[in-house]
Amino acid sequence: MTGRRSPFVIGDHRIAPGSRLTVDLPVSVLSDHTPVALSVHVVNGNRPGPTIFVSAAIHGDEVIGVEIARRLLRTPSLDSLKGTLLVVPIVNAFGFHSHSRYLPDRRDLNRTFPGSATGSLAGRLAHLFMTEIVERSDVGIDLHSAAIHRTNMPQIRISPSKQQTLDLARAFGAPVILTSRLREGSLRMAAQHVGTDVLLYEAGEGLRFDEMAIRAGVSGILRVMRSLGMVGRKGISKPKVPSIRALSSTWERSPAGGLLRAFKTTGDMAAAGEVLGIVSDPFGEVESDVVTEEGGLIIGRTNLPVVNEGDGLFHLATVAQRDDPEATIDSLALQLETDPMFDEDEII
Repeated sequence: MTGRRSPFVIGDHRIAPGSRLTVDLPVSVLSDHTPVALSVHVVNGNRPGPTIFVSAAIHGDEVIGVEIARRLLRTPSLDSLKGTLLVVPIVNAFGFHSHSRYLPDRRDLNRTFPGSATGSLAGRLAHLFMTEIVERSDVGIDLHSAAIHRTNMPQIRISPSKQQTLDLARAFGAPVILTSRLREGSLRMAAQHVGTDVLLYEAGEGLRFDEMAIRAGVSGILRVMRSLGMVGRKGISKPKVPSIRALSSTWERSPAGGLLRAFKTTGDMAAAGEVLGIVSDPFGEVESDVVTEEGGLIIGRTNLPVVNEGDGLFHLATVAQRDDPEATIDSLALQLETDPMFDEDEII
C-alpha cells in the first residue's frame, strides 16, 4: 500500500493520519438525565498497518486494565505507529462508577455479546462496542482481573481459531498461556464469529492495582504491537523465557465453611495430594484440609479467609512436567522489575 492514508472514521468523527483523538460514542441517558458514552481513544498512524483494540473494565470493578490503558497511551512507541490503535479504558462506565462488576440491571456485560441495537441496556452497549470497535479491528486485547476478593497471576487466555492467535499470545510474554473454552455471550465468542481474535489478559484483583501485573500488561501489549509491525523495537524487550502453556485448569473448592489458612499462593507449584490450606471452624474444634488431587500451578486464589463450603479457593493449571514454572515466573518478574521502560516518573 502506498500514498497517504485516509482518516479513520468513528461515530461522527474523522481522525486524520498522524493524529489522535478521544471520541465519545453515546450509549444512554441515566434517570437523572446524565448522558453516558463509550469513550474511545483513537491513535491513527501515518503509515498503513493493522487495526488493534485494547479494552478494559467490561466488568466495572476490574480497574487494573484502566491503568494499563492509561500507561499504554503515554508510551513514546505510539509516536511512530503504523495502523490504528483503538483504546477503550472503561467499557462498562455504569459499573465503574458504582464499583460494581455489573450493569444497573444486574446483567453481566460479558455474557451479552453481540448485543442488539434495540435490546436491553447491556445489549445496546454490547452492540455498540461490537460494531464500532470489534468489527473494525484485526486483533483485540481485552484486559481483566479476578473478581473482588480473588487474585490472578498474569496470564493470557485464548481459544485459538488460527495459529496467529497463539503466536500473538507467545509474543505477549505473560507467565502463563491458558487455553480456555469460549462462553456463550462473551466478547471472545462474539469477536471470533466476526473474524477478530481476542487475547484475554487476566491479572490482579478487582478494585485493586498490582504493579507487576500492570507492567506485564503494558509490556505485553507493546510486544504484540511490535510483532504485528505496528511499532518499532526500541524500548520494547522480548521475554527472556517462553510462557508456560496450560491446556486445562480446575478449582480446588472449600470442603467446609469456616476460616481459611492458606499455605500456597499464586505462582506456587502444588504436587498431587498436597495440602494447600486448612479450613477450620471459629472455635478451632473442626479442621478440614484443602487437598489437591492432581496438583498444578496456582494461577489464582481467594484473598478472603472467610469461606463457605464449595467456594473456589485455589485455581490450578495443568502444565507440562518438563516446564519449571516457578523459575519461569521468577525470570519474567525480574525482567519487569528491571525494565527501563518503567523507570519513568510518569507511571507513578
